[in-house]
Amino acid sequence: MKLLKSILVGLLFTCSLGASAQSLESFKFVALGDMPYSIPEDYPRYERLIATINQTNPSFSIFIGDTKSGSTPCSDEYNQKVKGYFNQFTSPLIYSIGDNEWTDCHRPLAGSYDPIERLDKLRSTFFNTRKSFGKQQLELTRQSDIDPRHQKFVENAYWVKSQFLFVSIHIPGSNNNFERNEQAKAEYYERNQANLEWIQNSFALAQKMNYLGIIFCYQADMFYTPTQAVNPDSGYRDTLQVLSKNAQAFKKPVLLIHGDSHRLILDQPLKTADQKHTLENVLRLEVMGAEQVQAITIGVNPKSEQPFTFTPILLRQNMTTPGP
Repeated sequence: MKLLKSILVGLLFTCSLGASAQSLESFKFVALGDMPYSIPEDYPRYERLIATINQTNPSFSIFIGDTKSGSTPCSDEYNQKVKGYFNQFTSPLIYSIGDNEWTDCHRPLAGSYDPIERLDKLRSTFFNTRKSFGKQQLELTRQSDIDPRHQKFVENAYWVKSQFLFVSIHIPGSNNNFERNEQAKAEYYERNQANLEWIQNSFALAQKMNYLGIIFCYQADMFYTPTQAVNPDSGYRDTLQVLSKNAQAFKKPVLLIHGDSHRLILDQPLKTADQKHTLENVLRLEVMGAEQVQAITIGVNPKSEQPFTFTPILLRQNMTTPGP
């Protein structure tokens, strides 16, 4: 309990430094992910999308994982190319890790890498500073900065905009790596514990600071089947239970943003902890990806009871069957 309090104090101190500068002005940000999949054919489409996002001038963009398909090599050279693309964004770009970058790297077509080695490399390559990517950079607070027990998890981060708490958390597809062998499961158990605490601390921080809402950003489609919330073999069961319990108590708007299944979806799939009722204060946005090299603009109006609006960025030139 003492450790939890000390972590919360650290969170509060970090947030209080910028609290006076926070306003209630409306803003917009962009969510995208699961791209480019067809390489090199998708590079021009991806570059076109980045250029369009830059023209819209969002406060920041969030890339929710899968910088490539699961059947392309997980090489260091490709990771450097990804970083180059991330830094083409004019506004800050925050990256949340997907499964194709590491859990699936054991596949022959992905290079037969050791997934744990690839994860370590991702952390040292993409999360070696407190800054976001982009030509303009955002200062992030990482879990490793404030919790000495979880210094490994540099990818988990948060930032605040207009009294909304944004939380990036490492929840990948492939059942959250809770599969395949004992080494994979051991990695899952350690990261899952850090994730659960990061979620709980985020809700505690939002309550203490009286924030207007929380936006969680991660990669996995935890709602692919209803059983993922209750099945003992699900790598997402604990996460969904913690989200349900805390969101129900929080009562304010919560937005879950993810990719993984490559479909544009806006709905309310999170249930109460007993799975009997829909949590109406929680929205889920799944972004498109893979063949659809497109994105979503999310508007946030802090003065509105329901603060979120959603506008797809659908570039005709990026469509696989473009019109005339």
